[in-house]
Order: sequence, then C-alpha cells, then structure tokens
Amino acid sequence: MTWTHPVSPIGDDERTARLHRLREAMEREGAAGLLLGSTESLRYFTGLVWHASERLCGALVMLDRLVYIVPGFEGSRVESLPHLPGEMALWQEEESPARLVADLLGRTGRLLLDGELPLSQYHALAGALGTERLGDGTPVIDALRAVKSDAEIALIRHAMGLTLGVHRTARAHMRPGVRASEIVRLIDDEHRRLGSDGGSTFAIVSFGAATALPHGADGDQTLRGDEVILVDTGCRLDGYHSDLTRTYTLDEPNAEVERIWRLEREAQDAVFAAAHIGAPCEALDAAARAVLVRNGLGPDYRLPGLAHRAGHGLGLAIHEPPFIVRGNRQPLQAGHVFSVEPMIVVPERFGVRLEDHVVMTEDGPRWFTEPAAEPTGV
Repeated sequence: MTWTHPVSPIGDDERTARLHRLREAMEREGAAGLLLGSTESLRYFTGLVWHASERLCGALVMLDRLVYIVPGFEGSRVESLPHLPGEMALWQEEESPARLVADLLGRTGRLLLDGELPLSQYHALAGALGTERLGDGTPVIDALRAVKSDAEIALIRHAMGLTLGVHRTARAHMRPGVRASEIVRLIDDEHRRLGSDGGSTFAIVSFGAATALPHGADGDQTLRGDEVILVDTGCRLDGYHSDLTRTYTLDEPNAEVERIWRLEREAQDAVFAAAHIGAPCEALDAAARAVLVRNGLGPDYRLPGLAHRAGHGLGLAIHEPPFIVRGNRQPLQAGHVFSVEPMIVVPERFGVRLEDHVVMTEDGPRWFTEPAAEPTGV
C-alpha cells in the first residue's frame, strides 16, 4: 500500500534502538537470549509481521546475534518481507525448532520467552532446554513496549483522528430504520478510504438495550428513533491501533439518559485529573468509581455502575499494559498511552461508554481526541 499519511511509519533505526534496549534489559536479567514468537513483539523489535500457526516462526535475540527461526519452506517468503537484517536458521518438517533454538543458544544461559508463545512451544522448549533454563520475558518486553516513542505517538494520534472522522460520518448516517450492519459496513469502507491498514479492526454498533452489553449483542439490529446508540470502532496505521467509543441519541435524550451521560463525562474527567507521573494505575480507576458512588451508582462492580476496568493501554495491541484497573500499582510514566472509558451500565436498559485515549507527558496527560461535548454528538 502506498503511504499517504502525514506521519512516518516506524523505521529500521528505531527498531535497531529497540533491540539495543532489549539487549541491555536481557543483560540486567542475566539472560543469554530471548525468543520472540509470531507476535506483535516480533513486529515491534524486528519489523517482521507473521501470523501465528502451529509452526514456530520467530526470532532468537542474543546479546550479539539476531537469528530468525523459520520453517524451511517459508524461508523465501520471510526473506521477501520487511525485517531487520539478521541470520536465518531454517528447520524442516521432521525437525524440532525447539532443538534448533537450544543448539543456537548453547549449553549454558537462560532463555526468556515471549509471553505470547503457545503453550505447546513452551513444552517443546522445556524438553530441549529444561525448565530451569527458561524464564518469562513478558516483564522485559512489556516495560519496553509500554513507553511509546514520538514516532509511535504520532501514528496513534493520526489513527485516532481518522477514526474520529469515521465516527462523525457514521453519526451523519444514523436514522430510524437503519440496520447496525449497514453502519458497520460504512465504518469499514470509511477506514479503508482513509488509508488504514485494511479497514476497521473491529466495529461494535449497538442500539437500545444492547448498549448495556459492553461488547455488543449477537445478530443485527434496527434503530428506533428514541434509542441510545453506542459505536465503538478502530483501525490500524503501520500496525498501531486507534480505539474510540461514542454514545449518543439522535434527539435530546430523556432525563435519565442525560444524567448517566453527564456522569460518564464526569468520570472521564476524573480519570484525566488523577493521571500524573508516578501515580499508580489503580488510582485512576478509583477516581472514576468515586464519581459514580457519589451519585448513587456501584459501588465496586455492582450495577448500575462500572462493570469493568476504567481503561487499558494501547499500541501494537489494542489491549496492552498499562491497565487502568484496581490492584495495578504500576506507576504512570511519560510515554504511557491508555484509554479512559469508565463505562456506566444500566442493566437491560442502556449503557454509556465514552472512550478517548491519553498519552502521559512529563507535564501530565494529553488527549489524543477531545472527549464528546454533548449527548447528541460525537
């Protein structure tokens, strides 16, 4: 696809710097290698995009070498794809890729594992290396991926802008009698027209009582003029996600819907106000819940109220650290990107979710998109 966006895709220089930081972290952990599977982390560190299957295709990062572990018959395909320079180690169908990894690593040294590797591959590696030589690479990987660079932030910001425009187009096409599936197709068409990576990554379009279900209802729906509308959608740009939710009505809402909508906005603002460098993630979730409790909702996860966490991190994965949830004491850092979406559910009647994302800076949080201002718009 021709790149037509005003922001740049991630380049090899940035990925090389990521590998350098990964190797520094590996040294601190006393690890000789880290094995990446066919995951978003493989893309993050090497640029190689490969869909996972039962065959191991990934990369072994060692302190002085980068070796791609590739099924023999896929070698020419991998060579043709963008990726950082490195050695390629092929394994044939009757061979064990776990044994190949063990041979490359040598007789000593710990191997950290990409946390997204399948359990079957863990068992094979445990058989080849012994469990005592295996370690969890998730904390190392997550810590690096969670702090976004200027280039990553620019991509996410532009992707969010594209999706906000798509929301506005969808709002303009809402009318009594429209089917949810029509709006889903429109959203996908618009994301494609705007140059995203393959259209919508997802689109939830819910009407009426279905808006009380955080991830929507099965089947198609037809909009009645007096119903609450919830639209949650996103796209990818050079692999980086957008993710925005808007809840609104076509005409002025009734008093109860308006009250809950305004409380949702107040809870969003409370999360934003609680976000500062060093604040534990759980404090932001608590700030949202405090708004609801003061207004007779909840407490905790009781309904009517907030049934799930108040937000999640976002990057190459749509849900990734840092998670804005009770019990997560991880302190916020500059470069953290996360959603603010303290959804209020009124069971079997309606739900209101307003979802925007922020990036943490040394001076505090910054919105990627301005939150909705009124319950009839986006």
